[in-house]
This record gives sequence, C-alpha cells and structure tokens, in this order.
Amino acid sequence: MDFTFTDDQRQLRDALRGYLQRNNGFSVRTANARSAAGWSESLWRGLADDLGILGVFVLDGAGGIGGDATDMMVVMEELGANLLVEPYFETAVIGASALGAAHKAELAAIASGDMRLAFAWAETATRFDRMPRDTIALRTTVGWRLDGHKIVVSGAPMATHFLVTARIGEEPALFLVEAGAVGISQQAFPTIDGRRAADVAFDAVAIPDSALIARGAEAIERLCDVATAMLGAEALGVMRVMLDDTIAFTKERRQFGQAISTFQVIQHRMVDMYMQLELATSAVYRAVLSLDAAPADRARAVSAMKVTIADACRFVGQNAIQLHGGMGMTDEVAVTHYFRRATVIESEFGSADWHRRRFVALSRAA
Repeated sequence: MDFTFTDDQRQLRDALRGYLQRNNGFSVRTANARSAAGWSESLWRGLADDLGILGVFVLDGAGGIGGDATDMMVVMEELGANLLVEPYFETAVIGASALGAAHKAELAAIASGDMRLAFAWAETATRFDRMPRDTIALRTTVGWRLDGHKIVVSGAPMATHFLVTARIGEEPALFLVEAGAVGISQQAFPTIDGRRAADVAFDAVAIPDSALIARGAEAIERLCDVATAMLGAEALGVMRVMLDDTIAFTKERRQFGQAISTFQVIQHRMVDMYMQLELATSAVYRAVLSLDAAPADRARAVSAMKVTIADACRFVGQNAIQLHGGMGMTDEVAVTHYFRRATVIESEFGSADWHRRRFVALSRAA
C-alpha cells in the first residue's frame, strides 16, 4: 500500500509548519501556556483566517467524519510537533466529527473560529469506559434537563460549547450545550502538559430539543475512535521532535573528548527509538484508514494503534530524557515539555491496558 502524501497534503504540512514556527515557537507557546488564559486567541484566529485549518474536517459538507481523515492526520502530526495548547483537537477534530453535515451553522462557526468545543465524557465511576453512567438527560415540556458531573474535560476553560454524553433512560446520547448555560459550573486546573482542563458539573441545566445531536452507543464509540486515531497522529509529531532533539543533543554533548553520538551504545539506543516511531507511524496510518470500516474492524485497529502509541511514547520519551542527562529534567529544555505531553497521550482516551482488553473482547466476539 502506498502511504505517500499527496502534493496538497505536503503543501498543507509545510504551510502549517512554517506558520507555527513563525507565530508559535517554543518560547511563545510556553508563554501562552503559562498566561492567565492558558492559550492565544490571536493564534486561534490565525489558524482560522490565515490558514483555514479549523475547517479541514468540514470543507466538503459530507456525512461521516467530514473531510479527508488523512488531511487531518497531517495537521495533527504538525500540531503535535509544535505542542499546540489551543483547543484544536477538541474543536476541529472531535467537534466537527460529532456534528456532521446536519449542523451547517455550527460547522461554519467552527471553521471561522467562533465556536470552541470541549468533549465532556469521562466520569469518576467509569474510568475509561466511554458510555455515560451518572449523567442523565430527562425529557421536559420544552426540551431536556441535564444533570451530572464530568471530570478532566480538556479545553473546558476556553470552550464556548460542550459536547456532553448523557443517558436517556438506558440509552447513551450526545448533546451540544452552551458553556454559559445556567446550572453549569467549572473547577478549572492546569494539566501537566501545559494545557487547561476542568471538572464540570451540570445541575438542572435546561437545553432545547436541538441540543440532542446523536443517540446510541455506536455514535459515541465512533467519535471516541476518531479522536483516539487523531491523538495518535499528534503523538507522532511529539515523538518526532523528541527523537530529533535527542540526536542533535548527543552530537553536541561530549565525554572523553568526543561527542556521545559516536558511542555505539548511544547509536543503538537512538535506532531503537527510531524503530518505535516507525512502528507507531504504521499503526496510526492503519487506524486512520480504518475509520470508515465496519465498527468492530475500526475499533480493533484503533485499540491496536493506541497500545502501540502508548508503548512508543513511553520508550521514546524516557530515552530522550535519559540521553539529555540532567538537562532533560529542566523546564528550559523543550524535550521535557514534549515528554509531559507524551505521558498524557499514553492514557488519554484509554490506557494501553484498557485498549488491550478491548481488543481481546472484540476479537473473541468476532
């Protein structure tokens, strides 16, 4: 199978890479992450107006997950290499995938940068289970009443809307809810990778009929699988930078009168890091190309990818830190920030162990 990117995809990658290097270099990104807001609205507007990449998944107006998933994979890898803290993943990937062609006004708001989303799915009692348990949606005479509590909602402090999973009776469903609705409260906090999240409570939140955008377990499973696959693409960018920075550092660091990159044991270690990255790349490509496959096939491909990505993130990250020596543990060196993001990705949308169990269960059911 030919995995060569098209000319358009290479141009998209190069344009995005150059734009981020000019407008969101490491020092700028770190300053934005540490600011009171935790992100840059001007950069967000630039992604919408200058590059138009907030609409990658919504350009064709088709059903399913929207635009070409391989285009989004290219974008997510570059965003991972730049450690973007703005809520692109939550908005342009998860949000656009959830809304689909039936919500043209919302998709237009995403593409223009006016709508920012956060996916509120995790609950205290569910661990990595995607299905809601304690968040309930009840029918009212004018719409729905939403009650429940979600934890570690990434991007919540900067969101204009939430995508919320809730039970209608015993059936899981997905709702689009305005972040400023009466009855919603947040407890915001920074995460170890420089991003912002919040625990979000919904207390008798009144929402209209139109807030219901999907029903059934498969809709939520598919949305989470799309998110997990694109998270894997982001991880490739994160690991690529860690490997490149480690190679560059070992060429500069000297012991016994020579660069440590000339030591055979160091070369072997970096080759192992490269092989982990290549294995992870193949797993991500397979998962992304399986997003429109039958549900069980899609789920197996995504879970296999997540296990591979989790193992690779740990191996590449730990070796990058070790080969940087004491410098690898300081905030001044970029590799420590990439390692923190890789550590979060390991368990985001399910740990390696959770996905192993899921893969086994799906295979036995086949």
